[in-house]
Amino acid sequence: MHGLSYTVADTAEAAVARFAEAGGAARYIAGGTTLYDLMKLGIERPVHLIDVSRIDGLDTISTDGEVLRFGSRALMADVARSPVIRNDYPVLSESLLKAASQQLRNMATVGGNLLQRTRCLYFRNGAGSSSMVGVYPCNKRDPGAGCAAAGGLDRTQAVLGVSQACNAVAPGDWPVALTAMDASIEVVGPDGARSLPIDRFYRLPGETPHLEFNIDPGELVTAITVPKTPAGRSSTYHKIRDRESYAFALASAAVAVEMDGSTVRAARIALGGVATTPWRARAAEAVIAGSSLTPDRALDAGRAAFADARPGRHNGFKIELGARVIADALMIAAERTA
Repeated sequence: MHGLSYTVADTAEAAVARFAEAGGAARYIAGGTTLYDLMKLGIERPVHLIDVSRIDGLDTISTDGEVLRFGSRALMADVARSPVIRNDYPVLSESLLKAASQQLRNMATVGGNLLQRTRCLYFRNGAGSSSMVGVYPCNKRDPGAGCAAAGGLDRTQAVLGVSQACNAVAPGDWPVALTAMDASIEVVGPDGARSLPIDRFYRLPGETPHLEFNIDPGELVTAITVPKTPAGRSSTYHKIRDRESYAFALASAAVAVEMDGSTVRAARIALGGVATTPWRARAAEAVIAGSSLTPDRALDAGRAAFADARPGRHNGFKIELGARVIADALMIAAERTA
C-alpha cells in the first residue's frame, strides 16, 4: 500500500490546475473502470487522484448542429441508447454495445474508453502484484525491459503497426468506430484547449511503446466530435471474439458506405483487434471505391487491408479472419442503404 490523496474538481480548468500542482504522479478519474484495475495490478501507482466525474457539461450528448458531440464523461450506456445514434449512426452504437458488459457500460465513460490500455497478458502480469503468476518483461510497462510477447504466446497480439519493441493490440471498440467516422478529440491542458483528429490521438509503438497517446501531461479529454454524414445510416461494427458475451475482439471492422445503386461511391473502414492502434484501412477503401459491391470484391478489399501485416508465431490466422470481417461488414453496411 502507498499513500493516496484525492481531489474533486468542479471545472476542467480547476482539474488541470490541480494536476499541475500534483505533478506527474497525479491521474484523472471519472468512471474508474480501467484505472482501478491497473492500480490493483500495480501498473498504475498514482499518489493523487483528481475526480472529474462531477464537472458540469462534460456529460452532454448533443446531436443537433453539424456535428455529433459527446462530452468525455458521458456514459457508454447513454451514448449507445441515444435514439439518434442508434438510428442514424449504428456503427457508433454497436461499437459500444459490443465493447463491455452492461454493468461496465453503466459506469464507464466514452472519454475514458479512448484511453483504455492494452489487455496484453505480458503487460498486465508481473508488475509486482502478489496475485500475478510469473514476471514478464514489457517495454510498454517498463521501457527498455524487453517484450515477452515477441517470443511467447502471441495469439491475441497485433499483426499491423507492430515493432520489435511491442506488438500489443489496441483493445478498444469505440475508438475503432470513431476512427472510421473521422472523429476529433477535444482536450484542455496547461496551455489551453485544442482539438486533434483521432488518427493523431494514438501513437504507433515504434521504439517507445510506453508513449501511447499524443496528449501532454495534464491534458484532460473534454469531448469527442463526429462529423455528420448520410453514410452513418449505412454503417456497422462487426466484431469476432472467442465468446459471444463480453470479450475483446480477435478482429473487428467499423464500416460506413455511400452507395450509388450497387456501386460503392465511397467507403470508410477501420479495424480493431488486429493492430497496435485503431487502424484506418485506406488500402481497403481504395479497392472498393467505384466498384460494384460483390462478396468477392469485398473480400479483395479485406485482403488489401492486410498487405503489410507482420504475423507472429500464433496469430497468423488474424490476417484471413480480419479480411473476412471487413468483407462481411461491407455487405452488412450496404444492405442498410436499402
